[in-house]
Amino acid sequence: YFLIFAVMRLTKPTLFTNIPVTCEERDLPGNLFNQLMKDDPSTVKGAETLMLGEMLTLPQNFGNIFLGETFSSYISVHNDSNQVVKDILVKADLQTSSQRLNLSASSAAVAELKPDCCIDDVIHHEVKEIGTHILVCAVSYTTQTGEKMYFRKFFKFQVLKPLDVKTKFYNAETDEVFLEAQIQNITTSPMFMEKVSLEPSMMYNVAELNTVDTAGESESTFGARTYLQPMDTRQYLYCLKPKQEFAEKAGVIKGVTVIGKLDIVWKTNLGERGRLQTSQLQRMAPGYGDVRLSLETIPDTVNLEEPFHITCKITNCSSERTMDLVLEMCNTNSIHWCGVSGRQLGKLHPSSSLHLALTLLSSVQGLQSVSGLRLTDTFLKRTYEYDDIAQVCVVSSKV
Repeated sequence: YFLIFAVMRLTKPTLFTNIPVTCEERDLPGNLFNQLMKDDPSTVKGAETLMLGEMLTLPQNFGNIFLGETFSSYISVHNDSNQVVKDILVKADLQTSSQRLNLSASSAAVAELKPDCCIDDVIHHEVKEIGTHILVCAVSYTTQTGEKMYFRKFFKFQVLKPLDVKTKFYNAETDEVFLEAQIQNITTSPMFMEKVSLEPSMMYNVAELNTVDTAGESESTFGARTYLQPMDTRQYLYCLKPKQEFAEKAGVIKGVTVIGKLDIVWKTNLGERGRLQTSQLQRMAPGYGDVRLSLETIPDTVNLEEPFHITCKITNCSSERTMDLVLEMCNTNSIHWCGVSGRQLGKLHPSSSLHLALTLLSSVQGLQSVSGLRLTDTFLKRTYEYDDIAQVCVVSSKV
């Protein structure tokens, strides 16, 4: 071959580390080891016993590549002969388990390459798949005698998973959805978590619950330094509320399973940036049946044997059938309803709601459960029972 092909991965350097060797002054070496460490240019002055130095060291091996990072490589084709070669075409492809990507900066051929000259190229690729990757570098050229030459080289490397992401969903009665995301660093080096955000689907607005207000300022619950050590796990919490135009449609939000996707950005070592975006997160849609009863307002604390008020929302979750509802209120040992039981609520059309103000009192102190509501659809002669729909704290009234 007339040409020599070289491929080198471009990575950031690392801080030089050394192993400190010390002894007590009464030992045989005396102060010799301490003096050698002070004279060593790689140690930190005044802190020679620290392993981490102030100097940088160039990479000695290929290193690890993690999903979400940018793979950079330097490609050089050198003319090692004493002849001029023509029509040199350098092509770099990345073969993954699912696709083949062209990473070459230019697809045009170089007209000629003189002896001891080279063609250089730097390629970049954001890694989006885990598993085996093969960098396929091919060179074609023409000799002075018109002979066409071609050769290829293969460079195989593995892409590892940097984070382990687990999610949990909690469906609230008010159509709110709480998402808990557990993110674990499964690499061997610390990470600086630059951003962890949730991009909601078109039907939801999101509120991050990962900060606390201190003296009027918002402070992260993870502290000022958002470093994630190897094998450490951090929990993020988000609250999703349906947008107003969708919240009014009872049958729409009930069946929504797509919530959104997490966007995670981090940095490692000397600022190498990585980014992961999860696929669309899916929740199990709650089943409300034909009729849904939810509480809009209820006090946290009430006085013993004094009336208090709650507001209920009754929704016809059916998309086709109109209901004619009758409300019955059944007293329990501690909760007593004030009002007429068995009253007609009228017709409730599909996917529509009505608000109902009710009054009740408690005869027993402590945390009491609100129970005893019954809704009967006179068309189908079907009764829906609602118990333990909320809890109130009952305290003795002030004298």
